[in-house]
Amino acid sequence: MSLAVVFPGQGSQRVGMGRDWTLHPAAEQVFAEADKALGFSLSALCFDGPEEELKLTANQQPAILATSWAIYQVIEELLPPVAFYAGHSLGEYTALVAAGALPFAQALNTVRERGRLMQEAVPAGEGAMAAVIGLAAEQISEINSQVVADKGLVLDIANLNSPDQIVVSGDANAVAIAMEHYQGAGAKRVVELPVSAPFHSALMVPAADALKPRLMSLDFTPPQVPVIANLTVQPYPGDPAQCPLLLHAQIFNPVRWAETLHYFVAEGVTRLLEVGPGKVLRMLAVKTTRELSAFNIEHEIDREKLASWLDEELS
Repeated sequence: MSLAVVFPGQGSQRVGMGRDWTLHPAAEQVFAEADKALGFSLSALCFDGPEEELKLTANQQPAILATSWAIYQVIEELLPPVAFYAGHSLGEYTALVAAGALPFAQALNTVRERGRLMQEAVPAGEGAMAAVIGLAAEQISEINSQVVADKGLVLDIANLNSPDQIVVSGDANAVAIAMEHYQGAGAKRVVELPVSAPFHSALMVPAADALKPRLMSLDFTPPQVPVIANLTVQPYPGDPAQCPLLLHAQIFNPVRWAETLHYFVAEGVTRLLEVGPGKVLRMLAVKTTRELSAFNIEHEIDREKLASWLDEELS
């Protein structure tokens, strides 16, 4: 068995996440470290909400990172050697922490600032994102190019999540116009997403540039296990100086998730474990390839199921 461990991104949060894992000292310690690093009780926000506060981009990014890392600290001893780590957007920071390339407290403070800058980069209501189901990336790109040429607005592919699901991002007017064109071109479904900003589009360049000095100041070290970058779909290089450059460009470029899954398969990975709130990445794996057996662990009660899954795959 060859195992890849992946971590979820923004939108996977829920009130109560992580609380059941604090039965374990390792997880309790993670939340205590998070509270101390941030200077407020992130743990209380994760466990008790309120939901509207947890949904704020500057809060949910560190909350998801902390919860994912707390869970991983408990289950890591159950796992065979990990061949690769990866994370979806925000989750890439968790992957770097897991690979020993970035200290947890530094990652936590960075994603809080990342969330704040991404939220503030575009005034509320001026940006939007939409998921397009059942339309090829080439067709979406052609429609986007036409809308951009006609309207002079920003419209980019933000997430290549699976062969059947692509997310676009940009100016709200451009997204609205393009949604009609996607439907006219035969998309099975087009859904505007309930997000607060047009993530992974050119509109995020100011946020990325504002975050860059902080990224350059972080104490990166070479990953102990390969981490696959959203930007390149290749392992992070051994030179730590390249890490902040990848994370800077990641903010305004697409998350190439389906390609990441195919990379795993090409490298001989047979099992994919999603660690953290939600099961988005497990479901995307199911939709993208039949060559990966996928499992997600979110609740403490699922530890026994995880052990059984691993035993089955090892036998």
